[in-house]
Amino acid sequence: MPVHEDVLAGWLIDGTGSPCERDVRIHIEDGRIVSIEKTKPACRSEAPLLDLSDCTVLPALADSHVHLCMLATASPEDRRRRFHVSFDETRSVITENLRRHFAHGVLAVRDGGDAGAHTLRYKKECLCAERAICLKSPGRAWHAPGRYGSIIGRAPAAGRTLADSIAGNADCVDHVKIVHSGLNSLTRFGEETPPQFSLAELKAAVDTAGKIDLKTMVHANGRLPVSLAIEAGCHSIEHGFFMGSENLERMADRQVTWVPTACTMQAYSEQAKRASPEAEIAKKTLDHQIEQIALARTLGVPVALGTDSGSPGVLHGMSVWRELSLLIEAGFSLEEAVRCGTLNAAILLGLNHELGSLRPGMPATFIALRSHPSNLPGAAGSIEGVYVKGKRMSWAPEEP
Repeated sequence: MPVHEDVLAGWLIDGTGSPCERDVRIHIEDGRIVSIEKTKPACRSEAPLLDLSDCTVLPALADSHVHLCMLATASPEDRRRRFHVSFDETRSVITENLRRHFAHGVLAVRDGGDAGAHTLRYKKECLCAERAICLKSPGRAWHAPGRYGSIIGRAPAAGRTLADSIAGNADCVDHVKIVHSGLNSLTRFGEETPPQFSLAELKAAVDTAGKIDLKTMVHANGRLPVSLAIEAGCHSIEHGFFMGSENLERMADRQVTWVPTACTMQAYSEQAKRASPEAEIAKKTLDHQIEQIALARTLGVPVALGTDSGSPGVLHGMSVWRELSLLIEAGFSLEEAVRCGTLNAAILLGLNHELGSLRPGMPATFIALRSHPSNLPGAAGSIEGVYVKGKRMSWAPEEP
């Protein structure tokens, strides 16, 4: 027989960007939402009732850009060591990072690659279904020979094109990650690095990935690297610092998703020595990125929340809420910012039939925060529970 249950939510943010609703009753059958109706807190129901009348309920979150093999420590020595550790050493790190995401209401993460493809192996061998968290991984990222990217991937072998390399390494990966520029400079504001690949190389790579049903996420900063990635047909621009208004307009026209990862510069500005040139440039870069995010909102660019967690000072899980705050600082309403971290991210990850919004027909997968919406995102520590298909979940212990 069908299993019925009602959830009484004090406030509901449904993930679509619609205004928050007060006092709603969510009727669930067999783990899926049947109806959402306005009600009064004292309203009675024949179905079992989960009383969250003092909570804000919203869809489970997704982080569209993480590095699960990495720790957020700023120590250069620690970070260098992480790039060369074995899978056995990395396994516990990935488990802990996923636990942190779960504890902060994140039930889906899209990894940006690691040099040993340890995250992909972890997904295949260690990620048990009981943990209720979805992991998408590209294995290793791709970068041009001699260019930035070796910490998260590899270059095509000598004599092989990027497209050929992607075709030959497509087994069991969830998407393709391409590194197409360098990092942001913390000594020269707005400095642009040259593109790593030509337009023809990028287009062939994107087309090849598309033939095997793989999306491409492209690390790109600066006007020219981003422009080529858009023209090549990539599905998402990762970071996109200093891309400029023309690229944002083209992304809006083509509905290319942007994952801004603004909290990386916030973390750099906070960790650098006070009043140092690095701190000042990081803060200036953050301010510029917030201006770009504001323009993206005005233009209608699809924005999906991503943190680049594992970067220096960017903590797994917690940084999702910091990125939400930065989206709001850029002019997004709370509901619009939540959409970036729920429905938009779920669409990008191909999970929007299971995650991303709370509507009739969708699984009743949500988080509840014992807080008034006006206290969000700052009240992220008040998570009352994580619910999957209407049932409260806890983090399962690591498999032996």
